[in-house]
Amino acid sequence: MLKDKDIREALFDFLEITYGKTRIFEEKMIGKSRADVIMVVPNALFGIEIKSDADTYTRLEGQIKDYDRYFDYNLVVVGSSHANHVEEHVPDYWGVITVDEVDGKPDFYYLKPPVLNSKMKLERKIELLWRPELSLVLNHFELPKYSSQSKPFIRKRLIEFTKLDPEKAKYVDKTALNSYISEILFERDEEALLAEIKEFRKAKTPRRKGPKKSTSVRRIRRNAKKL
Repeated sequence: MLKDKDIREALFDFLEITYGKTRIFEEKMIGKSRADVIMVVPNALFGIEIKSDADTYTRLEGQIKDYDRYFDYNLVVVGSSHANHVEEHVPDYWGVITVDEVDGKPDFYYLKPPVLNSKMKLERKIELLWRPELSLVLNHFELPKYSSQSKPFIRKRLIEFTKLDPEKAKYVDKTALNSYISEILFERDEEALLAEIKEFRKAKTPRRKGPKKSTSVRRIRRNAKKL
């Protein structure tokens, strides 16, 4: 019986063969759920939920709602014990990959390819970007830097720019923004970003000042110096 850990590495190889250039992220929070796998391809993000033979569908209904808000395409990868009835548990537009154990190794089969998810919300997808990456987006589209503003503020402003009249100077095309998010995630250097975020927070944190000495204490010290 294949378990989650037995599936992952072989799955990533299968996805690379199938889709070409990919970038994989694992175990990322999306709303109230945790995405097993996020696959970045040019111009799109795939959400991938793994249900091994040892898993159940207990939390899948809630997970589907979150996956649909964040990703352009969604896939469920299931062990052979789920293959005959998995389509009853996921929407028609979700893709299904089955995995069997052949000669002691995982063997994958595309039961059904995913269809573009019309429920994806760009305001949710940009939550996947870190603070320095949001700055890259602002710079790319020649928008104000908002250097002192929070992530929620910047995300809100970006979505507002996509709703402007296309003739306006600060208009941001949704398709262009969607593609640039993929480009940023392809290039993400987590170690460098964490260091940058640490410096950003350090710069924003005011230095603590020691408590003011009372007037009586200062007076006693001045008098002591005169003795």
